[in-house]
Amino acid sequence: MTPFEQAITAARDELISLTQDLIRIPTLNPPGTHYRDICEVLEARLASKGFECELIRATGTPGDSQKYPRWNVIARHKGPRTGDTIHFNSHHDVVEVGNGWTRDPFAAEYDAGDDRIYGRGACDMKGGLAASIIAAEAFIETCPDHAGTVEISATADEETGGYGGVAFLAEQGRFNHVDHVIIPEPLHKDRICLGHRGVWWAEIETHGRIAHGSMPFLGDSAIRHMGEVLAEMEATLWPLLAGKRTEMPVIPEGARSSTLNINAIHGGEPDQGPDYTGLPAPVVPDRCRITIDRRFLIEEDLSEVKAEITALMERIRARRPSFRYEIRDLFEVIPSMTDRDAPVVRTTAAAIERVLGTEAGYVVSPGTYDQKHIDRIGKLHNCIAYGPGVLELAHQPDEWIGVGDMLDSARVMGLVLGDILAK
Repeated sequence: MTPFEQAITAARDELISLTQDLIRIPTLNPPGTHYRDICEVLEARLASKGFECELIRATGTPGDSQKYPRWNVIARHKGPRTGDTIHFNSHHDVVEVGNGWTRDPFAAEYDAGDDRIYGRGACDMKGGLAASIIAAEAFIETCPDHAGTVEISATADEETGGYGGVAFLAEQGRFNHVDHVIIPEPLHKDRICLGHRGVWWAEIETHGRIAHGSMPFLGDSAIRHMGEVLAEMEATLWPLLAGKRTEMPVIPEGARSSTLNINAIHGGEPDQGPDYTGLPAPVVPDRCRITIDRRFLIEEDLSEVKAEITALMERIRARRPSFRYEIRDLFEVIPSMTDRDAPVVRTTAAAIERVLGTEAGYVVSPGTYDQKHIDRIGKLHNCIAYGPGVLELAHQPDEWIGVGDMLDSARVMGLVLGDILAK
């Protein structure tokens, strides 16, 4: 066993403890709680290990406020020799808890029987963050004369687009000097994630005319119009998307096709507060709105994706004379996929084979993550997602991370550091 592998093995209890400490900080997004708390915990730890640390607030970004400031931390360790910079980026925010838990979501309970740590964010992605820290610390300890620089960042708001985190840092030029990026998202320890599908979020609103509910013939129901939109999607759009297939190695299999999800629907008068005990007013709804989440493939063009929706709406208008609508863009991301011959891909694949004794798998994520900002804003294409955890556990009740998987991933990440910086 090499000195590095010995250091990783010896850090097992420390890895468990660090992961638990991170999970116990409820960095819920939205709204964005305890962001500075987790950054300060990481700053204290990494500064004690010789890293230079900087806390950065993404002032003015979506969601940033005095009550919920968007804090990020970057830690940097320079070796005595010149060389490349390797950056490990993890998001520190987690999604809402949701229902169905059988364990305390923020207790970070370690179950020795199955060697797992349970809690919101365990898999996505505080376990990956902890593994990258342990890997970096073990590498620096066993190779103090390394070349180049090791960077670790914990960033905000990935779950809501990443604009208060990696996007802000990329716009500030914080990746301009970086050569390699690994994002320890939970894509399984034997697989390298090369990128992600594209996304277009939009609001579709139908308009009607308000009238008394006892005389609906004097009004025009926006909800009925929206019902026609949903029926047309069922009849024509979903079958069309199911027939589109990509050569991207997207997982799971269902995501090899284009998809559309209706995130939300709102129609008629607004819901009243919990203190209101009366009945709703008898009115014909003059507005109805849906939010759509359209995931598209690298073979598709965004303009064509949008044109499909416009064409659908126009077909409805042709047969419903009073049909009026609006489409509002909310969010869009172009698909991203790193080349398999990129240096960070080849080095990580070799490390996986050495640690696990198996060839690395290559996948593409069904949803976007912060690679989009490093790629598009930072102009750095030598970027992958690689980390411990089972993708299907993300955002689920009783989310967990396997300690053995974290240790194996830490070994892989440490070998990548050694292959690039220890020469």
